[in-house]
Amino acid sequence: MKQFQIDLVKGRIEFTDARFYLSPNGSYIPSVTTILDAYPKDAAFFKWLKDVGQDADSIRDEAGKRGSNVHDLTERYDDGQEVSFLNNNGYPTYKMSEWSMFERYVEFTQTINPIIEMSEVHMISDKLGFAGTLDRVVEINGKKILLDIKTSNSIQPTHWLQLSAYNELIKENSVKVHQVAILWLNAKTRTEGKKGAIQGKGWQLITKDIKEVKADWQIFQTTYSLWKAINDEIKPRNLSYKLKNKK
Repeated sequence: MKQFQIDLVKGRIEFTDARFYLSPNGSYIPSVTTILDAYPKDAAFFKWLKDVGQDADSIRDEAGKRGSNVHDLTERYDDGQEVSFLNNNGYPTYKMSEWSMFERYVEFTQTINPIIEMSEVHMISDKLGFAGTLDRVVEINGKKILLDIKTSNSIQPTHWLQLSAYNELIKENSVKVHQVAILWLNAKTRTEGKKGAIQGKGWQLITKDIKEVKADWQIFQTTYSLWKAINDEIKPRNLSYKLKNKK
């Protein structure tokens, strides 16, 4: 998410470092996902890095773009907007992989009919020292669930640490949930699964009871301590440009 502010009086646009959120007191607070960069990488990651070599950055950027596009589609869909695969000229706006994941989200909502209580909410905590953007808080079968949408090729331990931190953010805002969950739109599932499973072809809802999140929260706090030790002197890379230029 690119953050920016437009100052019409000064005639400038200020881009803030997407790794940080600007708190009401004027300080910059790291995002949860930025903090999780300090989580130790496993052997599989270094093998992948060796295999892809110099293409690692472009693969990472492409995956990030895919995730952003899918999130944007789901947000607009939940907001009641009509979203289209084609633009006004009849050409595709999205890659097929992105649209496929969006279709899986549509199937999830039509199958489960979740009640959406919060969507794409930015939360900042000076007390906790971090911030983040929550995908959804929904109610399914009478249970309130903090839900994160993932388009990755696999579910990583850091995804649960991320949700544990988001849970602390919503608790600070007097919101309590029964479960945290990942809606995986790139799952390897081929069927609707056994009775009680919430999944379809290519998508799956994976849940954790709120009691299980305590261990994840402890690991996140340890990771945050490590991040602060490594990034003690880090400062946001903010950019400022004029709104207009003339030669």
